[in-house]
Amino acid sequence: MASHLSLWSITAAATAGVLMRPFGWPEAVWAVAGGALVVALGLLPVSDAIAAIGKGTDVYLFLVGMMLLSETARREGLFDWVASQAVRGARGSRQRLFLLIYLVGVVVTAFLSNDAAAVVLTPAVFAAARQARAPALPYLFICAFVANAASFVLPISNPANLVLYGDHMPALWPWLVHFTLPSALAIASTFLVLRFTQRRALAGACELPPQQAPLTTGGRTALAGLVATAVVLMGVSALDRPLGLPTCVMGVLTAALVLLRDRASPWPLLREVSWTVLPLVAGLFVLVEAIARTGVTARLAQWLMAGAQHGERATGAVAGTLLAFGSNLVNNLPAGLLASTTLEQAHAPSAIVDALLIGVDLGPNLSITGSLATILWLIAIRREGEDVGFLRFLKVGVLVMPPALGLALGARLLTA
Repeated sequence: MASHLSLWSITAAATAGVLMRPFGWPEAVWAVAGGALVVALGLLPVSDAIAAIGKGTDVYLFLVGMMLLSETARREGLFDWVASQAVRGARGSRQRLFLLIYLVGVVVTAFLSNDAAAVVLTPAVFAAARQARAPALPYLFICAFVANAASFVLPISNPANLVLYGDHMPALWPWLVHFTLPSALAIASTFLVLRFTQRRALAGACELPPQQAPLTTGGRTALAGLVATAVVLMGVSALDRPLGLPTCVMGVLTAALVLLRDRASPWPLLREVSWTVLPLVAGLFVLVEAIARTGVTARLAQWLMAGAQHGERATGAVAGTLLAFGSNLVNNLPAGLLASTTLEQAHAPSAIVDALLIGVDLGPNLSITGSLATILWLIAIRREGEDVGFLRFLKVGVLVMPPALGLALGARLLTA
């Protein structure tokens, strides 16, 4: 019992560190420190910690590929070019620009994943706001919130989907049958509430940018790499194969092609990549593995089995809601892994599994640490000189997340 209390205390401290970033230290420092302390105190054997880190291999590869694609696109001016097109399409209206960016965010999230929306879309949105001479934060919020709201349009829209379902990922058609309506409701609800919360900042007009030069050859190569990556991910997903390695390969190939054409050194590009996100994810996986050893997954599996026998819909609603809020404590990727382990033991019906997926995808819109995509978003906006603290994000998230979660869960469970 004492060891369990120590473990939960360490997890709570690490989570608080990631949330609050004491001394201004990066989130990764606190997650890694928590994982290392768990091992040092003997609460988790070294071999199990290494195995837990290994479980995130596909996620690490996926993130490396997306970060290379993003940095290559940024260096080649693709984001500035995209921003110029968006601002011109808005025709001087901040509200129309908000809608255009939101729609682009839905497409990027659906076909390239929510992490890509944070990594790839955020620099372009910041450039658009700068060109329009409009306040950046309302548009930047789109990148964070749409990344989770649209993250179950397709199986590839969120790596957490792959973590939760594991080897039991539904085929594309059953997925669309189950999630099209819940996704549409979540996307629409998130837009309406987010648009309402930002209404004052979106009042007034935005400036039209000056005529911009055509996209460079390097920019076109980066754009082709992003499109090709989306096509590859769709194909790999249809074959029910891991997405990490193909994404990493596409990122490396795209960066290499641009660097070879420019005869440039790779080191400046590599220095700009946010590598700290990799140890952050590894530390979170170690903490969740330690928690799983306390027997919590067995107790959760028993509760799910008992609940499914008495009321499948009610159990799905409660389980999905609890997981949605719980994802904000340990991040949704490790939470999805914990839920997946629980489901393996519970053999829960598909409606409950789908409710848990909705919870693990939408729940992170409550706080800045709920989703890896949101953490990547924070890193991206800090790079541009902007920042959003825990409470500031929470004030918006507490309005955005609950209605989207309720509508999506209701739509899925009522049709079960």
